[in-house]
Amino acid sequence: MKSRSALAAELARVLARAGIEAPEREARHLVKAVSGLSDIDLVARPDVPVSGAEAAQAFQLASRRAAGEPLARLTGRREFWSLDFALAPETLVPRPETETLVEAALNAFPDRTAALRVLDLGTGTGALLAAVLSERPNAYGIGVDLSEGAARQARANLAALGLSERSAVAVGDWAAAVKGGFDLVLSNPPYISRGEMAALDIEVRAHDPSLALDGGEDGLDAYRVIAEALPHLLRQDGRAVLELGIGQEADVARLLERVGLPADGPARRDLGGIARAMVSIARPVCVPCGKKGLGTPERTD
Repeated sequence: MKSRSALAAELARVLARAGIEAPEREARHLVKAVSGLSDIDLVARPDVPVSGAEAAQAFQLASRRAAGEPLARLTGRREFWSLDFALAPETLVPRPETETLVEAALNAFPDRTAALRVLDLGTGTGALLAAVLSERPNAYGIGVDLSEGAARQARANLAALGLSERSAVAVGDWAAAVKGGFDLVLSNPPYISRGEMAALDIEVRAHDPSLALDGGEDGLDAYRVIAEALPHLLRQDGRAVLELGIGQEADVARLLERVGLPADGPARRDLGGIARAMVSIARPVCVPCGKKGLGTPERTD
């Protein structure tokens, strides 16, 4: 039988021949996936043998990885905001650039003790909602997803992270069945234009759900729906934080301005320098014109 370290070395060679970046790291993940090991187990006892069945399963996973299947789909898990999330076929794989939304949201509400009400539209794995709730212990959040499978997985992830008592997940078409009163609305909507779908990397095109990717002819369909709903969802001075695709900042800003929710400055950029997280703010209502974000605030005395 092969040892853990020997198996990892052989898997790394398979992945390297396929042009996979960081083949040694990915090989270790595959060994952990088939043997149920932790990082500590793998480092502390590298010479422990693995069974023939585990080795065969690991080579099968390596072959699928070499053919373009994402590592996270093979292991069924992905880390986001230092939290562990299980995946489902109906969910996107949470990506590092989406952590930019969490940073923007926390920056908008810096008081760690704030009793926020949070809404995550298109929640998927529940990653955005869980990340914010983990940083704001007095917050309560609702996740909504059109996919029953995604909603089920989000509930399971929130429960596994100890957040089920401060969260709920519903199946719905964006905010159609949700009432207002939220301090924070988060969303990573589908924003790939239909013409660009076929050009996506195979790891995304063949393995992520199209429902979570396809943003319509111009990539803005979901933003139009969300923008129309936001004035009814946000409390005064509430914030919406939306993920952007490449080159979408100006178009999304215009959609938000039309409903009286101007962007609160330039979009926050991710580590690659791409405008990624747009923050919009619900301003007081102007009594003469009836629009948000303009004129004199309505008196409350």
